[in-house]
Amino acid sequence: MSLLADSNTHVREVLNVVNHQLTTRPTSESVAQSWARCINEFQLDPGRFVPPPILTEYELSARREALGDLIACSKLEMTTLYQQLADPELAVVLVDSGGVIVHQVSSVPFAEAVAGDGFRVGALWSEREAGTNGMGTCLAERDCIAVCQHEHFYPRYTSLTCSAAPIFDDSGEIAGVLDVTSRSKLLQQHSLVLVGMSRQMIENRLLDARYRHANMIHFHSRPEFVGTLHGGKLAVADDSTVLAANRSALFQLGFRSLSELRGRRIEEAFNASLEDMIARSIRGSFHPVTVYSANATNRFFLVAQTPQNSAGRVARVLAPDIAPRGAGSTASGGGTADRQRAPSPKLDEIAHLEFGDPRMASQIQLAARVIQRKIPIVLRGQTGTGKEVFAQALHSISPHADGPFVPVNCASLPENLIESELFGYRAGAFTGAQREGRRGKIVQANGGTLFLDEIGDMPLVLQARLLRVIEEHEVTPLGAETTVKVNFQLISASHRNLLELVQSGQFREDLYYRLKGVELNLPALRERVDKLPLIHHLLANETDDPPELTQEAEQALLTYAWPGNIRQLRHVLQMAIALSDGQPIRCEHLPPEVTQRTSAADMPTALRLATADMDAHLADDPDISSLNAIQLNERETVLSLLDEHRWNVSNVAKALGISRNTLYRKMRRLRIRLSHEGSPPDGMPLDFDA
Repeated sequence: MSLLADSNTHVREVLNVVNHQLTTRPTSESVAQSWARCINEFQLDPGRFVPPPILTEYELSARREALGDLIACSKLEMTTLYQQLADPELAVVLVDSGGVIVHQVSSVPFAEAVAGDGFRVGALWSEREAGTNGMGTCLAERDCIAVCQHEHFYPRYTSLTCSAAPIFDDSGEIAGVLDVTSRSKLLQQHSLVLVGMSRQMIENRLLDARYRHANMIHFHSRPEFVGTLHGGKLAVADDSTVLAANRSALFQLGFRSLSELRGRRIEEAFNASLEDMIARSIRGSFHPVTVYSANATNRFFLVAQTPQNSAGRVARVLAPDIAPRGAGSTASGGGTADRQRAPSPKLDEIAHLEFGDPRMASQIQLAARVIQRKIPIVLRGQTGTGKEVFAQALHSISPHADGPFVPVNCASLPENLIESELFGYRAGAFTGAQREGRRGKIVQANGGTLFLDEIGDMPLVLQARLLRVIEEHEVTPLGAETTVKVNFQLISASHRNLLELVQSGQFREDLYYRLKGVELNLPALRERVDKLPLIHHLLANETDDPPELTQEAEQALLTYAWPGNIRQLRHVLQMAIALSDGQPIRCEHLPPEVTQRTSAADMPTALRLATADMDAHLADDPDISSLNAIQLNERETVLSLLDEHRWNVSNVAKALGISRNTLYRKMRRLRIRLSHEGSPPDGMPLDFDA
């Protein structure tokens, strides 16, 4: 069929549906209603295409300035969604409440291909101007919608598939629409779910941005969902009145709109006061605490947080619980004073560690909480993922920030020197010793932070001495008879699995549990979804006038596996800056291994080391705290299907329309284990791009 004939067929189909005549294609009710609006209300003609109007630069700037907080809260989520969908033939766009595209993430070729049809930043895509389409119809329906190819009003747009979701502000009004537009018909089957989830993330970010000076209460009926995409969130003023809520909070508390809840006291929702919830959250190291609804019919788990820079308020909240204990306490460590001084996590001071990666963000938030309580921290991550940089950032927001940061690489020191380096020695303790003796790293870290990198390589005999230092808060230098009192924050790091070392007898079990107050996992660079903003950040750090990246160079940097992680990326960028000499960085300025893509046939060999490392990580880390919100939702869906099919992998794969091997890879990525036969073959590569 010719394009003209196909266009005429589509026009007749639209007119037949609107005039309630016989049709050849099934049409959804929402699309039929939209077609009717376009013809009857807006007087549009499907056979006479009129491109959508384009705003002037001045008009667009004014709109974008008015939506500054929405655009800022959306950019990272849009980039994450674009990388999650991994299709160069699509665009992720943000439109305002009037239908104007104010931000777009897409490949350059796709953007150029659709720009001629008016799909570009500054274009007005309301139904009145562009007919039935994902963005405009979503605004009209105030609900998530997918408009697939021939469901568009104009034949000009029938090659496109749109999935759109409305973004609601804290007043319940539409602030904008998040949309994915693609040339793929199949994409619509799952993209609408991902768009809806990204929309929820943007709404939560927008609430945080607009109420950054309010107390935040995160809650859910299930503790694992507190603080996640599915959790309820309330912004509460210091006088305990509710200022704002996300839609999950309204649903869980039984309110139809924010107007029913706004202005009420928090005690009308929960059977606890704001002060009590904050105090219990702090005492519990920000793990969810139990409360009940005001009428005691529903149980919730929540975490209450004060705004940043509210240390005085935290002290006042904790004071009633602390004062009686402090009066007669003789325990060392200054427990009362420390708890009174404990500030709220200063996330803004370590925000430079992540640029939109959900896993990295969750680890930062957890670290910022526990560091205030002087809890030992173990950092787990591959070489080059930035463990020491992460440790230095934690030191800067810890109660010991005014003291020194003392790093020790246990793998780089010879075994015969590490003892004197760590514990120090008195004058004349051994041949070759310094005449005046030497203060060890542990004593040097007194009042600050001791960072033990590659702790898994510490000899067993020294592990016993380190354990005594941690338990007794004192160290005895070599050859000395007197001890030195020490007080420091301990952060350890390793690329190895410490629990496996314990089981093989290479690491002391008692030391392992003293070090592991909390374990943080830093994702490998290839797993992060914020690679592009991270690349731009590193470029900006290397020079005052960072060069631009060509589209080809950018794509090469994003698709490379980065076995050396951030350290390797920094070296590559340093070399590229030198070679480009102020001009845009092109592929010729990058190393051959970065620009030469590995073929599918060679992929298992090329990724063998990376896969083995991740396999080890998955084997010892069954918890799902490192998964982002999209992956958590996908995990829940797969688990439901597995339960439905009695964990018959073949049947689940058929239900999903994928192969068994693909399902096995998906399960491993989502931390779903099979403990019986049918486990995936050894050496199978994982979906690193997911």
